[in-house]
Amino acid sequence: MSADLTPVIAAGSRWLLTAFPPSSGAFSQALAEAQARQAVTLAAALRYPTPLDAELLHLLGPGGSARLDRLTGADQGDDADAGWRTWVDETVVSWAACLLASPALAFDAHRLVDHGQAGAFARLTRPGDHEQDAAPLLRHPDLLEPVAALHRAPLLDLLDNESAALG
Repeated sequence: MSADLTPVIAAGSRWLLTAFPPSSGAFSQALAEAQARQAVTLAAALRYPTPLDAELLHLLGPGGSARLDRLTGADQGDDADAGWRTWVDETVVSWAACLLASPALAFDAHRLVDHGQAGAFARLTRPGDHEQDAAPLLRHPDLLEPVAALHRAPLLDLLDNESAALG
């Protein structure tokens, strides 16, 4: 995966944690952040699989979080540092929501982009009680549904097509 996706991954993770806050406590916040980052990283790798894709993203821009904010009622309030929201990629966040809501889907997606990182996405693909307790909103399929539904069909098509090509 290209390092050029770092701003999109950071912004997408931040958006998810803002819209679906973790439980209180430093440990819960760290676990929730790890899960959000893993989901957005995997979604970004699926969405932008080549360096050329990443370059096009930087040329055209990711689109921002406005639609997602309206959909979830996320309050932008007095966020003086709202520039990060311009780096949110709606499709990547939607795909990340799909992956967070379904560990089985995350496992299938991880198989397609695994480049020797077998354990790198374990909190996403095999969440335990600690992960669930740390991020109950971020892992709740019903709460994630409005965001996940935006771009679920293309994700499922991609995974089906790639799985068919591999085997």
